[in-house]
Amino acid sequence: MSITEQALSYIRGISPYVPGKPITELAREMGLPVEKIVKLASNENPLGMSPKARAAVEAAITGLERYPDQFALIAALAERLGVMQNQIVLGNGSNDVLDLAARVFLALGRSAVFAQHAFAVYPLATLSTGAECIVAPAKHYGHDLAAMRAAIRPDTRIIWIANPNNPTGNFLPYAEVHAFMQSVPANVVVVLDEAYNDYLPPADRADTVAWIKDFPNLIVTRTFSKIYGLAGLRIGFAVAAPNVADLLNRVRQPFNVNNLAIAAACAALDDHLFVAESYELNRRGMEQIVAGLKRLGLDHIPSHGNFLTFAVNDGAAVNQKLLKQGVIVRPIGGYGLPKHLRVTIGLETENLRFLEALGHAL
Repeated sequence: MSITEQALSYIRGISPYVPGKPITELAREMGLPVEKIVKLASNENPLGMSPKARAAVEAAITGLERYPDQFALIAALAERLGVMQNQIVLGNGSNDVLDLAARVFLALGRSAVFAQHAFAVYPLATLSTGAECIVAPAKHYGHDLAAMRAAIRPDTRIIWIANPNNPTGNFLPYAEVHAFMQSVPANVVVVLDEAYNDYLPPADRADTVAWIKDFPNLIVTRTFSKIYGLAGLRIGFAVAAPNVADLLNRVRQPFNVNNLAIAAACAALDDHLFVAESYELNRRGMEQIVAGLKRLGLDHIPSHGNFLTFAVNDGAAVNQKLLKQGVIVRPIGGYGLPKHLRVTIGLETENLRFLEALGHAL
């Protein structure tokens, strides 16, 4: 009997997460110069990291012999969000805190609800605990809250919601999300994943963290990987009721966030100019790519993030043609969208390169 057969059956049944193809990997495969490759696959900030964050990282290098002290970032987040420090849970990226929530509330004999075409980490986190996935049918490629509410069973303990959703970019108006929270049983945790909320127009945003006072079963997760440009440092966080945050912290690794990430995140929080520049660049880039797709006669799903999902006849085939031209986008057949590709909004020159390559690929 193979040693792998001794592993838990529900672990063996998990399909591993497939990240966006790295630039160096494509360079090796296609024999292309690294500097000729454009990566628009992983929803990274094309401006890089915040200048203040970069300076903070350089200064923090001298203290790397010490274990991390998370106090400064927790205090800064609590002040920024208007919550108590014991409501903040730091993660090695927001994926980490999603996994913490699953480990606390899910197990064999329990279930979690999420939408069709939702973020791939939700089934991964759910299945890793032995719990059952309940997939609610999508509505216009996004969350159907009525269907998700109807899918709740007596054994359901978590509902995963991404707003905006990745990979489709759909956005649920917060009035609808609030009404949904009012309808959810108090013994079911709702994890509201807001990785892309910084790209929402100010008029569309809501102080969802303030809802936790009325809904102690709500966990809000956010990340520094997107608009703050710190994807490589892996840092995110959750905000929850104090007793829920306490449970998450009990299963969290003691030093799950490193010194450089903490220093960068503290500095990035105060770099308002960089965030504003990133937001505006994304807005212009979205308009550029939408216009380009229209010229090519391609439909797209309206997006509220820093990426756009568009339809082609054969996503895998078009993706291969793009790769041969040194342009990396994201095939999303694994999300049940084999006729779509997802492209990250890049710099103006990168967006132009993508559109030209896509024209050739078609």
